[in-house]
Amino acid sequence: MRFQSYDPGEFYDELFVAKGQPRPYAAALIDRINSLSPGDLEIRQEAAKTAMMKLGATFNVYSDSEGTERILPFDLIPRIVSASEWAWLEQGLKQRIHTLNLFIDDIYGEQKIIKDKIIPEELIYSSKGFLKPCMGLKPPKGIWCHITGTDLVRDKEGKWYVLEDNLRCPSGVSYVLENRRVMKTTFPQIFAKLGIQPVDEYPSHLLDALLNLVGDHISNPTVVVLTPGMYNSAYFEHSFLAQQMGVELVEGRDLVVSDGYVQMRTTKGLKRVDVIYRRIDDTFIDPLAFNPESMLGVPGLTEVYRNGRVALANALGTGIADDKVIYAYVPQMIQYYLGEEQILSNVPTYLCWEPKQLEYVLANLDQLVVKAANEAGGYGMLVGTQSTEAERLEFAEKIKANPRNYIAQPTLSLSRVPTLLGDTFEGCHVDLRPYILYGEDIYVHPGGLTRVAMKKGSLVVNSSQGGGSKDTWVLCE
Repeated sequence: MRFQSYDPGEFYDELFVAKGQPRPYAAALIDRINSLSPGDLEIRQEAAKTAMMKLGATFNVYSDSEGTERILPFDLIPRIVSASEWAWLEQGLKQRIHTLNLFIDDIYGEQKIIKDKIIPEELIYSSKGFLKPCMGLKPPKGIWCHITGTDLVRDKEGKWYVLEDNLRCPSGVSYVLENRRVMKTTFPQIFAKLGIQPVDEYPSHLLDALLNLVGDHISNPTVVVLTPGMYNSAYFEHSFLAQQMGVELVEGRDLVVSDGYVQMRTTKGLKRVDVIYRRIDDTFIDPLAFNPESMLGVPGLTEVYRNGRVALANALGTGIADDKVIYAYVPQMIQYYLGEEQILSNVPTYLCWEPKQLEYVLANLDQLVVKAANEAGGYGMLVGTQSTEAERLEFAEKIKANPRNYIAQPTLSLSRVPTLLGDTFEGCHVDLRPYILYGEDIYVHPGGLTRVAMKKGSLVVNSSQGGGSKDTWVLCE
């Protein structure tokens, strides 16, 4: 009985209601694991690690002196989401992405939301994600955020919250697909018994969303994935998705603007490119429009894009919606653009640029999580409950020096999933990043990347900070 001593404690556990009492939809999985011979699960865990290594599912850590490439830690115990709960999450995510797309279109267009004083003008113009050269852009079919990764968490009571939005170059979906491939070989009988929604159709849905951007007059469009190169932290994913979609993986030096179009260098000469799935941040994509020192992008690309002669996914300028200060206004956006109440709630958020809220944040740093508005990967963050007084004093000075750049949120007791650490199960905190594609309509991929803090007690799930991943099982009706 492997789970005999496992105690979910006071946290919401994704697989157990209480000690020795699995959730109904997890009972078959728990029974299967309990039936394994001693040491069998550890052998399977090691086999999964070897399989990941052979698949080459790596990521890079730029600050790691021991070497740049690592295998993303993977834990065999999956997270399970019931069919009814997933249907509700799907509805909430579609509402949110629809709203954010309308917001980005408005901000680079008529700016009605500013004129109607729903969002202060200075917050938009002071955001690092707001790109003035994108004013007046009209992306194909009015779609800006074609690929989104929205981070969700659950609290102690099991309530879901949106933690943040990722609309520039969201990564991680390759691990969703590879995790599932490994799990199918590890627990084949369970897959047959439970009825788990498949995830392997993501590349075809992604390609459909990209081809949706091409005009009907182009009969045989060329799609490429634009990568910064092999030293990028998500290069494995760039090459994986290009290979799965059957399209070319290119770097900036492989593309050139010629005759008013973006062209790809090939052994047979130049070939016109119609859609670019870009995995390069906005400011590096065109040295003529943004950062003149960028060696990664394509000079002149923005002008071709503005003229409607190439499509980009995601559109330039979507980073405005990644700003964690702008995130705080999404409930108002949903009401403003759709006339609806939000389905998925934001985490309660304090805005440090507002004097009274700043005062509260500085007085309660030991209880709050403070985040920089435009940082990612767990950087630029203070977890108050796990910080020292010296760290809080240092962070307080940063906030006071640039209050616009910081938000604060209560420390949520994130839900947990049993995780194999050594030869015992520990409840480890998780979040969930579902992937949403905006093509002909909005498609929410079933499941997503469950990231797990693989250090006991840690709340930081990011891979760059020692986190790992789990397979996410969304059950069929």
